[in-house]
Amino acid sequence: MKYTRIPHTDIRISKICLGTMTWGRQNNEDDAHEQMDYALDQGVNFFDTAELYPIPSKKELYAVTEELIGNWFKKTGNRDKVVLASKIAGPGHAARHIRDTGFSKESIISAVEGSLKRLQTDYIDLYQLHWPERKTNYFGQRGYNAHAVDVWDDNIHQVLETLRDLIAEGKIRHVGISNETPWGTMRYLEESKVHQSLPRMKTIQNPYSLLNRLFEVGLSEISMREQIGLLAYSPLGFGVLSGKYLADVPPRKARVTLFPNYNRYSGETATQATEAYAELAKAHDLSLAQMALAFVNTRPFLTSNIIGATSMEQLKENIASIDVDLSDEVLDGIEEIHNAIPNPAP
Repeated sequence: MKYTRIPHTDIRISKICLGTMTWGRQNNEDDAHEQMDYALDQGVNFFDTAELYPIPSKKELYAVTEELIGNWFKKTGNRDKVVLASKIAGPGHAARHIRDTGFSKESIISAVEGSLKRLQTDYIDLYQLHWPERKTNYFGQRGYNAHAVDVWDDNIHQVLETLRDLIAEGKIRHVGISNETPWGTMRYLEESKVHQSLPRMKTIQNPYSLLNRLFEVGLSEISMREQIGLLAYSPLGFGVLSGKYLADVPPRKARVTLFPNYNRYSGETATQATEAYAELAKAHDLSLAQMALAFVNTRPFLTSNIIGATSMEQLKENIASIDVDLSDEVLDGIEEIHNAIPNPAP
């Protein structure tokens, strides 16, 4: 395994992060525990979860994923071996069954207390805001709609004050953002620069893959210059970059087959790009999944690459991507495809 550090901290984390969003829906508790056992044995010490998980979210399954992780901590006693990240759900449509009060002080405190109880731990190492309260970058809408009515009041100072108090209480150690824009990222960073008693956002968890490299536009410069590390999610685009959906008959139990509305990476242009990347990988005796993950692993703004799997076979392949070195020829080939079909699934 290779390791990095959460920026501006001394916390050493694996460059591969174990994602958990299928646990409790596509994976049962035994599956989840087996994945955590294997990942930890392979040197993966960074796990990411959220109160919203499993995904797709539904009221009856609220926060089940955190409960499964908590049960594993209790069973194994491995809490001190894991750097644990979780998130508070923003006020988007996917979280209507959770709360409708956004990131108010009461909401953040309630969310943290609930996660601590379910995770059976006294602290969370990295606590993240799952997506903005503002009408931008929420699930179902990517980007900012200048014509939308947004009644959001700037409460970033108050959010950081609440997080500061939770840090002081020892309930969370560090904080991060997710699904954020360049404006939102800089807004949080500037607030903590001007008011130095407020905590600094250390990480940003946004999508990044061969099919979606929009992080490179604006956010990558912020990431490098401000040292806010990318936790890349969907590095395989809901499994599309494994190549399994290129078959005439889609795999029966795969994510996009089960939940066809998860079609962000399945459009005609995205499929065309996936086919091109698959041909490149085959020409260099690489699996498409490992080439796609290894590409993400090489990015200078990456802090950790969040992989997920519904089978142990997938998990083993994904974790092993850390040992895959891409030649200059492969990297040049990736850029040629990207230039011809840029960001086909933003």
